[in-house]
Amino acid sequence: MGLLTITDQNFDEMVIKSDLPVLVDFWAQWCAPCRSMTPILEKYAEENPGVRVGKVNVDDEGALAERYEVRSIPMFLVFKGGKVVGKAVGARGREELADFVKSV
Repeated sequence: MGLLTITDQNFDEMVIKSDLPVLVDFWAQWCAPCRSMTPILEKYAEENPGVRVGKVNVDDEGALAERYEVRSIPMFLVFKGGKVVGKAVGARGREELADFVKSV
């Protein structure tokens, strides 16, 4: 499926109402660790079709960042059944990311 661009306008449809677990990356273009996560997230999304993977640009979607109390980026939230079930802050490798998603 690839990476989804998640905005305030499509958040409910893509995340809250999703039948699949959703990994959401809160990021910003100016954040080097955030940019380093993009190829890792792309590979993860390709290898895990049972998980939706999306990115929220905190500069463009400040209301979403505020709603989920994003204080540091990159920040990853896992949603299941429309609820946050996991949170991690900071860049990580592909295996560490996969382990995080599996653990929640």
